[in-house]
Amino acid sequence: MTRYATIAGVGSSLPPRLVPNSWFESRIETTDEWIRERTGIEARHFVDDGVLTSDLAVQAAEAAMETAGIPAEQIDLIVCASVTGDTPFPATAVWVQQKLGLSCPAFDVNAACAGFSYGLATATAMIVAGMADTVLLIGAEAFSKILDFTDRSTCVLFGDGAGATILRASDEPGIEETVLGADGSAAEILIMPGGGSREPASAETLAASRHHIFMPNGREVFKRAVTEMAAACQEVLEKNGHSSEDVDVLIPHQANARIMTAVASRLRIPEEKAVIDVAEIGNTSAASIPIALDRAWRAGRIKEGDLVLFTSFGAGLTWGATVMRWTMAEPA
Repeated sequence: MTRYATIAGVGSSLPPRLVPNSWFESRIETTDEWIRERTGIEARHFVDDGVLTSDLAVQAAEAAMETAGIPAEQIDLIVCASVTGDTPFPATAVWVQQKLGLSCPAFDVNAACAGFSYGLATATAMIVAGMADTVLLIGAEAFSKILDFTDRSTCVLFGDGAGATILRASDEPGIEETVLGADGSAAEILIMPGGGSREPASAETLAASRHHIFMPNGREVFKRAVTEMAAACQEVLEKNGHSSEDVDVLIPHQANARIMTAVASRLRIPEEKAVIDVAEIGNTSAASIPIALDRAWRAGRIKEGDLVLFTSFGAGLTWGATVMRWTMAEPA
């Protein structure tokens, strides 16, 4: 029997603290209007002191297990996509495993904002290969921990949150395929330079703000994001015998509204089919797609049988796209 992977449960978690654009006006040279016009973002959620990335991940995981109707004990693999984990090592997935009281394998993937695409490809491959039957795939970020609140080009963009999916083995096609890409020659245009073997943590790297996100060429990031996400979507659709007209729901990485509308336009997918959910969430990196997915499904925007297209882009540069036939029934 051919094995397939399908999404059987979704969930998300956002910290209760909502930070409006006006919060930044007394800290940097910006305005609510400037941020809205360029990004579509009106607010974002930040964690309180003491709240960890794994805390958000566990909350999202529990919500996903509830919608899937499975106990935690049925999970036989945890994959967590994050660049803001609890610790450089061990993996955040291990802290999630501990908090859920499980003993299954657990590991992280690091592809920045494309982390969910990379994690989805990994989890799907593990199921198809017979190495797992039920996978908990999480995207979780506490980006407020690595923002430089004097840098207008980055600090207004990002938020904290987690999204989770339960992937299960199936004899019916669900996830059809994921295509992935990377371009290390452009790694410097979106980076947190300090803290690794390249620039080990020191008094100098701390003083120079090298442990914060750094985006020296935002225009190039914007251009590459639109180009690579649209191309990846086109590739994965064509490889599986679909056209953009077949897509019922497009869920792009929630970087900013202008990027998402540009991707939909290039694909000739009507904007009303695209999930654009950044207004009160912002860019939550690897968590953005599963958060948007969960919220769209709960709002009734995704129906059983729909052809759903995911696409993402992040530091690395990394990108990906997934096409799947949605099998979950509408929420009760």
